[in-house]
Amino acid sequence: MSEQSAAAPVHAPHGPLPEGGSVRPITRWGTPVMHRPQQQVTAYDDALRALAADMVATMYAADGVGLAACQVGEDVAMFVFDCPDASGERTVGVVCNPVLSLPEGRDRQLDEDDEGCLSFPGAFVECARPDFASVTGTGLDGEPVTFAGDGLLARCLQHETDHTVGTVFGDRLPTKLRKKLQKAHDKAASDYPAEWPRA
Repeated sequence: MSEQSAAAPVHAPHGPLPEGGSVRPITRWGTPVMHRPQQQVTAYDDALRALAADMVATMYAADGVGLAACQVGEDVAMFVFDCPDASGERTVGVVCNPVLSLPEGRDRQLDEDDEGCLSFPGAFVECARPDFASVTGTGLDGEPVTFAGDGLLARCLQHETDHTVGTVFGDRLPTKLRKKLQKAHDKAASDYPAEWPRA
């Protein structure tokens, strides 16, 4: 997910993000790995930690607030994020095998803010989503993790969990908005070459 913010308080309930990774090119919509459910994580090893570190480096290089493994071409149900909530507090984390929970009934309020995706760069349109979300899963050592929040963080948790089940946010748009998104993406395409954000 795109829209990076900085210089805000950081909340890391399950520890800091892994460091030392390499920036990779971001995989685009239309690539098969982006449109199918990802493989569940079963081995919590050095390879998984290295992948997460590469994802973090790539997310920051692209000025994103979240990135799923499929967005660097890996068939792994995992995402990383560094995203502010409605108060501006940033939460950082890694989630493997995420399970999303959303409010129901009277507690369910929709937020119709703009949304973008690093795998369809340069384009933003309105996408209605519940204004609060929580995700459970496991961390890089297999320990249980839970993250929850409102504002952009709620949108990010939903957007990135969607990636792990093969859904891109364009799948959630009516035809008119999808065409608007495509037009904005095509207009900005020259700013995002195939190797982006890798220098």
